[in-house]
Amino acid sequence: MCKKIFMILCAALVVFTINAASVSKGFSNENLHYVISYKWGLIHKDAGEATLSLRNQGSNYQLILAAKTKPWADKFYQVRDTLLGTVRIKDMKPLSYSKIAHEKGKYSKDVITYSYSGNKATGYCKRLRQDKNGVINESEKTLNASGPVYDMLSVFYYLRLINYDDLQKGNVIKATVFSGSKAETITIKCLGKESIKLRDKSVREAYHIQFNFTTGGKKKSSDDIDSWISTDSQHIPLYLVGKLPVGQVRVYFTGK
Repeated sequence: MCKKIFMILCAALVVFTINAASVSKGFSNENLHYVISYKWGLIHKDAGEATLSLRNQGSNYQLILAAKTKPWADKFYQVRDTLLGTVRIKDMKPLSYSKIAHEKGKYSKDVITYSYSGNKATGYCKRLRQDKNGVINESEKTLNASGPVYDMLSVFYYLRLINYDDLQKGNVIKATVFSGSKAETITIKCLGKESIKLRDKSVREAYHIQFNFTTGGKKKSSDDIDSWISTDSQHIPLYLVGKLPVGQVRVYFTGK
């Protein structure tokens, strides 16, 4: 179950903007902190934490998402995951992406290197997997797509550059996300503005965003995820909710 929680966390941070032309502002160095909790009936217990960091490096942004389970959850499914990414500042296109996972005593790593030609993007993917005997097996795959293409880390920042006032008019946005083995289509829509209560009991106005994932453009690959994004100029994800087979995973922004 803890593994599913962290899969939803990563997915919940995956959203995008309409196109590179809408990029009108840059980002300063920052750290965003989140707590991940499990909710089922009267049970509501923190299961892990995550920090998303951005650093300016010349013409690129260097991104890091580090997530880990808390000691009580380690007993059921220990997670120590790190996502690394490089994004080009001028148009926010990803240049590289890595996911390094240590889950339940096993190691895996996905690495994607991007290239572009006009409106087409290619992802050269290398996957390392540890089998039950501790042997590391390597495989490679090439993914291709047209239009906006991101990964499970770089697209988080596009979330903060969307014009939500336009999105509230009923527009739906679609894009492609590369993982280490497949390409998924993400669809995002805005359900309007709402007032939500944060972990510190403060009340904030937020855009209610809902998005889903499909493969092959049709088959749903996961349940819909709901996210609430601050309406100020920073557009920080404040609250995320995803379904589990039993209960929900909830992700709360706790500060910078």
